[in-house]
Amino acid sequence: MPCLKVLPLVVVALVCAGQARADDDEWVNGVPPGSIATSLPNNGDPGGIRKWLSERGLTYSFVLTSEGHANVSGGMRTGGVFQGKLETIIKADLEKLAGLKGLSFFTNSFEIHNTGGIRRDYIGSFNTVSNIEALATMRLSELWLEQKFANDTFSIRFGQLAADAEFFISDISVPFMTSDWPSITAQNLPSGAAAYPLATPGIRLRWDPNKNFSWLTALFNGDPAGPGTDDPQSRNRYGLNFRVSDPPLLISEMQYRYNQEKTSTGLAGIWRIGFWHHFGEFNNQRLDTTNLSLANPLSTGVPKRMRGTDGVYGVVDHQIYRPAGGDKDSGINVFGRVGYSAPDRNPAEFYLDGGILFSGFVPGRPDDKFGATFLYTKISRDAAALDREMIFFTGIPQPIRDYELNLMVMYQAQIVPGWTIQPAFHYVMHPGGHIPDANSATNAAIKDAAVFSLRSVIIY
Repeated sequence: MPCLKVLPLVVVALVCAGQARADDDEWVNGVPPGSIATSLPNNGDPGGIRKWLSERGLTYSFVLTSEGHANVSGGMRTGGVFQGKLETIIKADLEKLAGLKGLSFFTNSFEIHNTGGIRRDYIGSFNTVSNIEALATMRLSELWLEQKFANDTFSIRFGQLAADAEFFISDISVPFMTSDWPSITAQNLPSGAAAYPLATPGIRLRWDPNKNFSWLTALFNGDPAGPGTDDPQSRNRYGLNFRVSDPPLLISEMQYRYNQEKTSTGLAGIWRIGFWHHFGEFNNQRLDTTNLSLANPLSTGVPKRMRGTDGVYGVVDHQIYRPAGGDKDSGINVFGRVGYSAPDRNPAEFYLDGGILFSGFVPGRPDDKFGATFLYTKISRDAAALDREMIFFTGIPQPIRDYELNLMVMYQAQIVPGWTIQPAFHYVMHPGGHIPDANSATNAAIKDAAVFSLRSVIIY
């Protein structure tokens, strides 16, 4: 589809998915929290249109993320890229707008521009280096209606949804540019599942019986891009596939939180536990249809098909120091995510990430943050066994897949409210899980990579 055909969608429905999580009562006169509009004359709304729309139930926001990355050592090759993403959000409170009690509307899309992908084109890794990296395009993302019932304790959301908007996420990790859909789901599920930059039709139920507990369950179309061997983003380039006939993906999560209020004095925390199940079929990572190793010369070469795949996960966000008068995000916070999937039908068996974030510790700069994080993905036992068997049967040396580990340190400086700059350093060990470098004449593994990054985020 030519870009001109999707331009009206972008004009009508540009979005910032991250801002979608902000509560409506945090927006003032249509301005989202942390917006650069508060630093502009007349709150960036000289004609009062934004305020007028918000009074009638319509709000919108723009976010421009721009970043440069330089791979200075290792990986597939050294060099640098520029990456950018323009996001906007449009929400409609249909109770205010049309008298439809408890009903709201949300839509989003992305304008993605870059000179390449630092992870895809230079490092060869699958763990996230930048959570905005994607193929350049204009793309519709989410498009849904949500109905709330029973004094807003129960809600149903249906339409085109992104799983990473509500599931398997850590709130504390958000300031890090590596905060993203975990590799264990991105690698194991068809097309990476409904996660940035892809979304897919689905339905989500949520129950909030009190301020401390939540339960969420969602059923998504199981492949947002559809079958094929090329990049899933190319198969659903504009976010308009709206597939509904693929085997579904079920995700469910329970949450428990405490000391989230501004007036709380105790340490804040959120604990999440969940699972996923995909109802499709998946290739065995080691065996063929006759239960011979795929490396065996007598093998059919056709992987054995396995019915369904599952995973379990947990997430924790916890404050370990809360200054007097501080909110849940102040002081020192730690986070961690862990996930596991069966090794016989999944390329990734185990995932673990975590980090620490310091907020308000620099004298005279109360809004600056700094911290460190890591992402670790273990390649499945069966995939590694296939590599060893390939060496045995062919006699040709090759790397044996094992894990990928990414380390990152960053500082986030607020220039003015609504505009931050974030320099960062990444070190990527065993890019791609210790796979051969296509540029190597000796079949050697891709070398560990060292990357310097600089990110700018402007919220309007």
